[in-house]
Amino acid sequence: MQSPSLADAGRVSIAYETFGSPDHPTVVLVMGIATQMIGWPDGFCRAIADTGFQVVRFDNRDVGLSTHLHDAELPEVDLGGGGDRQAPYLLADMADDVAGLLDALGLDRVHLVGLSMGGMIVQEVALRHPGRLLSLTSIMSTPSANVGEPTPEAIAALLAPSAQTAEEAADRAVDTYRVIGSPGYPMDEAWIRAMAEESFRRSNDPKGVVRQFAAILASPDRRPGLRELALPTLVLHGEADPLIQPDGGRETAAAVPGARLVTYPGMGHDLPEPLWPAIVGEITEHARAAQTQEEAGR
Repeated sequence: MQSPSLADAGRVSIAYETFGSPDHPTVVLVMGIATQMIGWPDGFCRAIADTGFQVVRFDNRDVGLSTHLHDAELPEVDLGGGGDRQAPYLLADMADDVAGLLDALGLDRVHLVGLSMGGMIVQEVALRHPGRLLSLTSIMSTPSANVGEPTPEAIAALLAPSAQTAEEAADRAVDTYRVIGSPGYPMDEAWIRAMAEESFRRSNDPKGVVRQFAAILASPDRRPGLRELALPTLVLHGEADPLIQPDGGRETAAAVPGARLVTYPGMGHDLPEPLWPAIVGEITEHARAAQTQEEAGR
């Protein structure tokens, strides 16, 4: 793994890291709301790289070491859905960030894997920049903010008051994952605490998270576009996910022609380590099949 680097993605700079050989096909991992690239565990990234892929993970705009839009107007987040939802940017803009990152890294076509909001972003990349994808994997995500809506307990955990110290960030993360994590698997509290503390030290920007949340709520339903998508698509979802409930995964898979849906009993809105072999296997087998299909068509 290299130290974090900065890439000029056009309107923003994107901090990124890589695992594996640049000579291998590339899997780009796109993380969810409020979560920095270190939310993709190192071991998970290495497991993908060890099967013969270069892995790229990065900080979305407004989190981590990527550009924060401090001068953007802070939106009011309307969970009720009444009136027009306003946001300083949309998921489409975050998808353009991904395309800009690919340009900066000299990557033509890649396998895109997105988790939660990251799944929404990779769906947008597929709609806006279809020529940049070899395959798409959408994990614990949804094609619309109105599908698979969170339980009241999950949304309350997500909107808890911001931490003021690294220790508070760790406590808040543990409390959050007690609500949204996987009830069928033990919670790795030590890793959650370490990731939250490191994230706080890298960057603490609650207003950036509000802007990301507003982008989700203000972005249009992607199902009409996904129905026209001709791209190998895999959808993974936990059957016990309270933050984006399983309808989100089912509707994503139903929208994309030929998409394959895989669900996991006992899995919530996280990546429990005992499931890594199964999840990594699905991602890499899907990518490898798409790679073979692409090479056969040349």
